[in-house]
Amino acid sequence: MAEPTAPRDDLDLPVRLGARPPRRVVSLVPSLTEAVAVTAPGLLVGATAWCSHPAELSVTRIGGTKNPDVPGILALEPDLVLANDEENRRPDLDALRAAGVPVWVTDIRTLEDAFRSLDRLLTVACGLPRPDWLDEAEAAWRDIGPANGPSANVPSTDVPGANGPVTDGLVTDGPVADGAQAVAPVRAIVPIWRRPWMVLGRDTFAGDLLRRLGLRLVHAEHPERYPAIPLPELLACGAELVVLPDEPYRFTAEDGPEAFPGVPVALVSGRHLTWYGPSLVEAPAVLRHAIDHPFVQG
Repeated sequence: MAEPTAPRDDLDLPVRLGARPPRRVVSLVPSLTEAVAVTAPGLLVGATAWCSHPAELSVTRIGGTKNPDVPGILALEPDLVLANDEENRRPDLDALRAAGVPVWVTDIRTLEDAFRSLDRLLTVACGLPRPDWLDEAEAAWRDIGPANGPSANVPSTDVPGANGPVTDGLVTDGPVADGAQAVAPVRAIVPIWRRPWMVLGRDTFAGDLLRRLGLRLVHAEHPERYPAIPLPELLACGAELVVLPDEPYRFTAEDGPEAFPGVPVALVSGRHLTWYGPSLVEAPAVLRHAIDHPFVQG
């Protein structure tokens, strides 16, 4: 009898799972930790020190996303390790595979990627029923309306390179349908680090979410995904809004906005901007509220 074909992860790598669904899972990604823990409490036996949700999560901590304790992971005898191509180092994952541990790697650049990847990870890799929260998240993003706040709170200007109007929070390439509300996209920058200043560039999950909420990222066409941009260049780029998340760098009202005097600033939840999991249910409303209520410092 032919051996069944091994399922493949987001990198199209075969993952040789056991004959029965996994019972001991280790997650190296905070958002995936939350996704599994909410869907199947008790399935996780290990997670990184950065895995903060759910708040009641009680599992063995196995280091960070970039420096996991590989021997510690192996000591947990997992039958599956969950990882992400951007967040985790390939040498660590290769070491786990070499020790005989199946590793499932996600690769997520857009909201559609997230929904598709989460469904496969939970149902195929973990052998779980599709969770209700995933349906709720898809519905929440499908039902987002046109962006209200930034264009109302930020001076209206022409946006160089804009392709067309925004309908239901999306920049469109053609005319707006009858009865739809068109909202001019807001030219925004999204710093994710300082010392040096780094921003969202091309092809990022967070950038895709903000695009759907009516923002046009200044650096969306940059060759790098997370380019380092000197502050004088950021101040001169003509941004109408600065979006400051609280992770990976913890921007706060006291740390970050002062660098952009006179420019509206929106402080946003990094978990709702960058995590793909149950937080996606609340993310449209949480992010929209923050974007709709910027403040100006200086």
